[in-house]
Amino acid sequence: MLDAAAIRLLWLVASGQARSRIELTRLLDLPQSTISVRIQALIAAGMLTESGQGRSSGGRRPRLLRVNADYGHVWTADLGSRHVRIGVLDIAGRILHVEERPLDIDGDPSAVLAELAGEIRELARQTRAPGEWLGVAVGLPGPVDVADGSVPWGSRMPKWRGFKARAALSDHLDVPVAVDNDANLMALGESRLQPPGDTLVVVKAGTGIGSGLVIEGRLHRGRAGVAGDISHVRVPAGADKPCSCGNHGCLETVASGAALVAGLRAQGMDLADTAAVMAAAEGGEPAVTTAVRRAGLQVGGILSAVVNFANPDAVLLGGVLSGSEAFVAAVRGALYERCLPLATRALRIDRVRAGADAGLVGAGVLALEEAFSRTGQSGKVAR
Repeated sequence: MLDAAAIRLLWLVASGQARSRIELTRLLDLPQSTISVRIQALIAAGMLTESGQGRSSGGRRPRLLRVNADYGHVWTADLGSRHVRIGVLDIAGRILHVEERPLDIDGDPSAVLAELAGEIRELARQTRAPGEWLGVAVGLPGPVDVADGSVPWGSRMPKWRGFKARAALSDHLDVPVAVDNDANLMALGESRLQPPGDTLVVVKAGTGIGSGLVIEGRLHRGRAGVAGDISHVRVPAGADKPCSCGNHGCLETVASGAALVAGLRAQGMDLADTAAVMAAAEGGEPAVTTAVRRAGLQVGGILSAVVNFANPDAVLLGGVLSGSEAFVAAVRGALYERCLPLATRALRIDRVRAGADAGLVGAGVLALEEAFSRTGQSGKVAR
């Protein structure tokens, strides 16, 4: 029976981090018998092959594992406020094609997801992807109850509150469907690209601010799916500014892309969105660069408490704001200044490896886990 651990093992082989059962045993620090059971399940399903011989450090030369990328593919989507990135990945986690389309999440959620399903179906007809279409996973910019696929609280998506997003999308697609918070998916994707077993704090800083927490290689969603979320922590700089969550003075009111746009417009600057802010910062506009740096300091200040508490291996920054060196440098400076020296001595502070596609990579992981949670002993996906 395939499970999330088997999918993780599959991607370790795909990334080249492990090429044999022996290397997987050493890398994951698991009994060889456990590794063998999962390998055999993947081979029986047709997703892995084992042939040839690798180098020996003494004793029998190990047989080499390879991913059969032609087995199948998954479609993924990462929703923003006004657009969606749609991608297709093979089972080795390679992104084969990505397109960005306009999509406004402020509309009726049923209509939004019907439109999204139509976009995915259209791209599926136009794009040649290997093997069987195994599933779909979608990242939403708000809390998601993964168990029932609903949006329990829609601070940035008020019309979505209580909406059964997974069920609605499943009505339009004849494959297994999964949904999760977009920052959680970014964290999940990065956990497959970082050393196995690492603890990660992953921040998505765009129009809003989201964050995900990976503990020793496993995504930690928490009781209500909001573990690690820093966006609604109150900060002194927020004062009494109202937040979409109903509170006042949250980090998102002073450090998000939307907050930067509003603040710079109040200074008389004609900036349409977060991308325009980044372009102005890249162009060396002093007022914009200062505002972006100030946002980074605010995010870093909140993250310092998280780093002291969780003592992670890495803090990884994604989203549009992470494209600004001023923002990244400010976060890094705040962490080094405010954290315990022991907590930052070996801490990696960097951008997400997959860049703008990090959420799509994580959605690919989730889509495979959902698809293969329905797999029987025959290795075929239940439809």
